[in-house]
Amino acid sequence: MQIYKMLSVMLEYPDQELLDHLPELREQTECCLDIDNAERAGVLKVLDYLGSAPLTGLQEKYVQTFDLTAEHSLHLTHHLFGDDKNRGPALIDLGELYKDYGVEVVTNELPDYLPLILEFAAYLDDDEAMVFLSDAGKVFNVLADNLNKVASPYAPLLSIIENRATLTRLAA
Repeated sequence: MQIYKMLSVMLEYPDQELLDHLPELREQTECCLDIDNAERAGVLKVLDYLGSAPLTGLQEKYVQTFDLTAEHSLHLTHHLFGDDKNRGPALIDLGELYKDYGVEVVTNELPDYLPLILEFAAYLDDDEAMVFLSDAGKVFNVLADNLNKVASPYAPLLSIIENRATLTRLAA
């Protein structure tokens, strides 16, 4: 499984299917993902969290974290525009980009929903994904900082995304 796909799955609203696949996700993380040790530790920490609580508790914490706290919103344009009218064109542009790559969005989520963005990044090669994600690098920085400040169990995932969304990785 590709890292962006895994991050997408882990940042979705938790359901029984996710919990049923935790052993497979752990195995993929430990043996097969092309990630560094810090990223691996972060993913494993979140998998431990997801496996340590009942589903209803995970769902409650998820809603409290991402849906009820604007500073943690997984809708990236919200961090840039709030509810300003300029948000609409940005959403349209992002949706058009998906279409340009032949990606059909089959969800009710807006195109700026982070798990959807990560799904799209998983279709790209590593350098393309890095460039694509770097456009939202400042948003990832703010979101990662906000989640770290409240010691969110999801913070390691945003730190991974933030670190991968930098063009300096291309130069290395």
